[in-house]
Amino acid sequence: MPWKEVNKMSLKQEFVELTINSEKTSFTELCERFEISRTLGYKLIRRYKKEGNKGLEERSKKPKTSPYKTEKEMEERILLVRDKHLSWGGRKIHHYLRQNGCDEVPHPNTITDILRRHDRLYEWNQNEIKKPYKRFERQEANDLWQMDFKGHFPLISQRCHPLTILDDHSRYSVGLEACGDERKETVRSRLIKIFNIYGLPKQINVDNGPPWGEPSLRNYTELAVWIMRLGIEVTHSSPYHPQTNGKDERFHRTLKQELLNGQTIKTLEESQKYFDLWRYEYNTKRPHEALNYDAPIKHYKVSTKKYPACLPDIEYLRDDIVRFVHKQNACINFDGKQIYVGLAFIGQPVAIREANEDGVYNIFYCQQIIKQVDLRINKT
Repeated sequence: MPWKEVNKMSLKQEFVELTINSEKTSFTELCERFEISRTLGYKLIRRYKKEGNKGLEERSKKPKTSPYKTEKEMEERILLVRDKHLSWGGRKIHHYLRQNGCDEVPHPNTITDILRRHDRLYEWNQNEIKKPYKRFERQEANDLWQMDFKGHFPLISQRCHPLTILDDHSRYSVGLEACGDERKETVRSRLIKIFNIYGLPKQINVDNGPPWGEPSLRNYTELAVWIMRLGIEVTHSSPYHPQTNGKDERFHRTLKQELLNGQTIKTLEESQKYFDLWRYEYNTKRPHEALNYDAPIKHYKVSTKKYPACLPDIEYLRDDIVRFVHKQNACINFDGKQIYVGLAFIGQPVAIREANEDGVYNIFYCQQIIKQVDLRINKT
């Protein structure tokens, strides 16, 4: 993406940090993904290594802050951070200040006392009861992305449907898109933009609703088929168990608390501007408890698997039995039986492969099992 004036600084910082973290992705390729020249890319890296984030600023100079802080000045800084991030408590503010150049930061409990003394603690902090739970996450970045639509909200003449995509391992937000609807064409166009920057994940988990899930279509839609064609495994949350996409659901709560509550947004373009700025803060600045209070970008690397210019050919094993899904009934013929595959697969080749039990077969689309058939019973 070319640098935009509204978030030019954040894009520069994201570019250099991803370059440093993504050893297996060539520098030239990252420049192409961000649509900048290699000359500009090298200049940003040199300035960043010499001066840090200040080297990425425009050439205007900002006055340096005093290294000596009085207690009153520290309290004022704590309150400024709190006023900007209304859902942050003492621990997040403590780690945020330490990660941003403050050496003598008060203990988190002291910061909480400061917030309480200045009437900055609200109901969700005082009444929230934290229950112990065990976290599960993938071992590597891009092993799994969680994708969903957050509940839509009104604008002047339409509604905004926020599309959110979160990396399971790093909690890095690879996508926060202000969409005018939830149609497959809209999601596909946004995914292509995201794939071009961050590459392809191994798996994407979604819920069971449109546009990626539909029970009457056996949970597969045209959008899901397109994603599978790219070599990405598509999985669906268990019905009535949204916690399967729990990290993305938690991301929705954070987005609502830190950005959307009390915010008046008029247009989709304005929504995207707010989303871009908040997403950058979330990815690169906001301490995350599950990451030992690191920001997500410290744990994320772009995928080495690039988005292809053309869809790859579908290849199956030599011993597979390949059938095309009929247009009339969305079925295939096998062993004298008609087996329903699904409307989303009409016209597509699928492979029939024997499972571990005699008479039981798995039906594959690309490299993913989409159905299992037991020919020993009169049911398909």
